[in-house]
Amino acid sequence: MFIRISNLFRGFLSLFISGIEKRNPEALLELEQQNLREQVANFNQGLASHAGLCERIMGQVRKLEAEQKDLRAKTAAHLRAGNKSAAGQYALRLQMVEVQLVENRKQLEQAEATYKNLVKARDVAVQTARAKIEGLKGAINDMRMKQAMAEIHEMASGMISTIGGAGDTLNRLHEMVEEERTKAAGRARIAKDSIDMSGVEVKEAEMNALADQALADFAAREGISLPGEASAAPAARSMGAKESESQGG
Repeated sequence: MFIRISNLFRGFLSLFISGIEKRNPEALLELEQQNLREQVANFNQGLASHAGLCERIMGQVRKLEAEQKDLRAKTAAHLRAGNKSAAGQYALRLQMVEVQLVENRKQLEQAEATYKNLVKARDVAVQTARAKIEGLKGAINDMRMKQAMAEIHEMASGMISTIGGAGDTLNRLHEMVEEERTKAAGRARIAKDSIDMSGVEVKEAEMNALADQALADFAAREGISLPGEASAAPAARSMGAKESESQGG
């Protein structure tokens, strides 16, 4: 029972952590970069230790080469001097040194090859990890951009729906305004038709008659003949002449 509860708790915890990782891929990528730096640092420490081993073997090889040279010279010198026993001892030691020298040279060659392989493996691993990281950075940026575009499209879709709803309201408002405007125009027409214009027309005729009389009086005082009177006077004179001629005959 305890194991089942523990598994359930770990499952919920895993889902929670997975959700956080999905929402924050940049943080997870930064963590992996930090892990890569730590791994490279630890690998470099091991590589430095191996390089130190190579240096120790190389130092041992140099030491054995110097000893080989010295023993060879001593062996030859005692042999030329006729000291066969001493020459034999030096020759035996020279033989042992040469065996060790061959072995150390093999170890140095293997150690150097291993060191080069380790350096190459480190470089390849780092380059591969960096390529993956750069690819993930590009993928995350692309994901963020697509998420932003999706949000923009969703917002635009919501705006279109909202604007469509507002359009219905505007249509209803337009109908109400047109209805009220039509009613107001009808009331204005009714009010206009209800005005009694007879008194206004009489007053206008009276004003025109008074104006004509005032103008005639002014023209008489000033000796100015009005256009209508000028044409009427010759006609009156011609009629008087005709009457006198008829009486004389």
